[in-house]
Amino acid sequence: MSIRVLIVDDSAVFRQILAKGIQVDRDIEVIATAIDPFDARDKILKYEPDVVTCDIEMPKMNGIEFVTRLIPQYPIPVIVVSSVSDKVFDAMNAGAVDFVSKPQATSPENVQMFILDLISKIKSASKAKVSVKNEVKKQDVRTKKISKHDLIAIGASTGGTEAIFSVLSQLPLGLPGIVIVQHIPPVFSKMFAERLNNQTHFTAKEARNGDVIEKDHVYLAPGDKHIQIRKSEKGYFLKVFNADKVSGHCPSVDVLFQSVAEVVGDKALGVILTGMGYDGAKGITLMKRKGAITIGQDEKSCVVYGMPKAAYELNGISKQSSLELMGHSIMKMLK
Repeated sequence: MSIRVLIVDDSAVFRQILAKGIQVDRDIEVIATAIDPFDARDKILKYEPDVVTCDIEMPKMNGIEFVTRLIPQYPIPVIVVSSVSDKVFDAMNAGAVDFVSKPQATSPENVQMFILDLISKIKSASKAKVSVKNEVKKQDVRTKKISKHDLIAIGASTGGTEAIFSVLSQLPLGLPGIVIVQHIPPVFSKMFAERLNNQTHFTAKEARNGDVIEKDHVYLAPGDKHIQIRKSEKGYFLKVFNADKVSGHCPSVDVLFQSVAEVVGDKALGVILTGMGYDGAKGITLMKRKGAITIGQDEKSCVVYGMPKAAYELNGISKQSSLELMGHSIMKMLK
């Protein structure tokens, strides 16, 4: 059966571009379009879509408020379509499962890339579990020596921005450096890093080539570059570089995890969170073989149980954990 999509956007031109573009894929059917959230509400009741795409800036009610009201009543996967703005993270916090940035309408190449990206995200979203967000309980900010481990590596995709925020909010200070790959568009990666820096007690930044890894610091891979761990006499540092996609992505979780396995070995802890596909599964399995502790998010708490499932099936996971208890699981395994 086709994935039934409702498009919500106040621009008639953009609704047409979206509808025409995504229906090129035979697995997708645009069942209706809506000009604002009130129109969308009526059409959700009438057509029962599998996935909704929603603009953020709309008259009468913005997309964030729409998602906030929609999800508790109708848990439908929503993909937010936005110009470059950190408001997408507010939408994700409200319950949206993913987001895409609007293309430059004057560039056919950008529009085509946008359509292909949206098609991929619609397919992922159609398999996503949607639930009302629970308030994250933050850990006590007490600095203390936790373990002899040198590094924590985290990988995530669909639903990952909220999962990463949840995990970091559960952890205390006193931890080794944390290096993260989240599948995310360029520019948004820097915004996400700034959000983590402002809203958690860790010092977070978008990673730069040559960054020396420090404890209580979080390093997020740029949205269009791979990231690896290297070691010198001064300690561990980051290699950030351009290259082809690996396991279908750039940045790739596998690229990070494989370097962690080779360079850090049994002094590392790896975490693979919610996401579509298999990126990270081979890398975290190699980490486990090299003696690292590995934790996978469990099926029940994942937005999409793809990457953690692939890792589990390769016997790459030492322990599975719910997102709610992930911080506790990490602390227990470190000790």
